[in-house]
Amino acid sequence: MREDIPVIRVRNDGGDEVTRDGIVLCFFMRRSHGEIAPAVWRALQAYRRAIPHQALGWYGSDDGDTLPLDDQGWENIRWQTLERPRTNACIIELEENCSGASVYHFDYHGRNLDSPLYSGDEGATSGMAFSFPTEYLLAHGPAHLRALAQELGRELPFSFGYASLAFVAPRGTWYAARRELLGPLRRYLGLDLYHLSETSGLIGAGARGAYWLTFLGQPLLGQLGGTEALRQRLSFSEVTFEPMEDERLLLTLGEWPDAIDTEKGGVPPQYRALARLLEPYLREEGGDWPPMNREFMHRWFRRLCQRAGAQSG
Repeated sequence: MREDIPVIRVRNDGGDEVTRDGIVLCFFMRRSHGEIAPAVWRALQAYRRAIPHQALGWYGSDDGDTLPLDDQGWENIRWQTLERPRTNACIIELEENCSGASVYHFDYHGRNLDSPLYSGDEGATSGMAFSFPTEYLLAHGPAHLRALAQELGRELPFSFGYASLAFVAPRGTWYAARRELLGPLRRYLGLDLYHLSETSGLIGAGARGAYWLTFLGQPLLGQLGGTEALRQRLSFSEVTFEPMEDERLLLTLGEWPDAIDTEKGGVPPQYRALARLLEPYLREEGGDWPPMNREFMHRWFRRLCQRAGAQSG
């Protein structure tokens, strides 16, 4: 419920706010950028229409600078997305602020899967992430955000996607405050910790976990037995099923996203059931960034699969 959504502000050692509560919406596609570029541009325009005017104010340039997202900047983004000669990757990073924790941001990592760089790489995808502040959800309601997620998803040939409460931090800047995040991570199992560039580089046609909104495309949906099999295995009153074109499915696990506060209760049964169904298809990420090493991230990715009463360490 809305009253259970936490307010979180995490600062780094220098006192800068680098992570806060919000919503993230991610899609992953086993397609090359050239195949999906027009759909990517349309999805970005839909996101722009849904958020406050000029909520995206800055973009990352090729040389590493952060530049104002004025009319010239938008023309540059359009050119990069639709017209730039194809290379191994197309990276778009748009943010509300040029420093600090942006609550609105758009990240896109498009890859040329036919290039020698990705030859034989079954993990690489083209991925994108849209973020919103929690206040957007509270002001517009979950039905509005769900409808927007569906609109964006229709544009994209995703293999997997999701929308979730999250520790919002563009470009994985939560790394700068990862020790401070340990407490909130262990308490709020329903908040996603995301890093688009890493996830999109290895998720392939797999899954990342069970979320408030879970988008299942092919081949994953078929590997799970299809929509009717999932109806039988997820027969909870809270779960709704929304078939989409091209044999895809949107699962909604409740009216509101659940923070899954371990101080107030356990993992809701519909979240645990979906997490266990998806567990064989999880594609984990994580490096040697103490204390969030691979062992820690392995437990974190499986936090919703555990028996009632158990928590990730």
